[in-house]
Amino acid sequence: MIDFDDFLKVDIRVGRIVSVEEFPDARKPAWKLNLDFGPQLGERKSSAQITNYTRAQLEGSLVVAVVNFPPRQIGPVRSEVLVLGVPDEEGRVILLRPDRDVPVGGRMF
Repeated sequence: MIDFDDFLKVDIRVGRIVSVEEFPDARKPAWKLNLDFGPQLGERKSSAQITNYTRAQLEGSLVVAVVNFPPRQIGPVRSEVLVLGVPDEEGRVILLRPDRDVPVGGRMF
């Protein structure tokens, strides 16, 4: 168990996927994402194993991500945020997303 103060240390924000690139060097199929978190945080990069989504389904969409983990080197990509999702019954990652348009950079609480 953690207390509420521990939970508040995790900075979870809404970002907009501005571009999606192929990531052929990844050990498991993945996309390279560029996300906009608004003027306070700017753009950040992520590697995400969400290949059940097409580039067209991802670009321009809102997602939820942890923005205060240390960057992680994934092959040639420096992943700066962790895009959040939940696996479905077939193991495909289903993205966590706001169900309506909200400002990018908005913090989950």
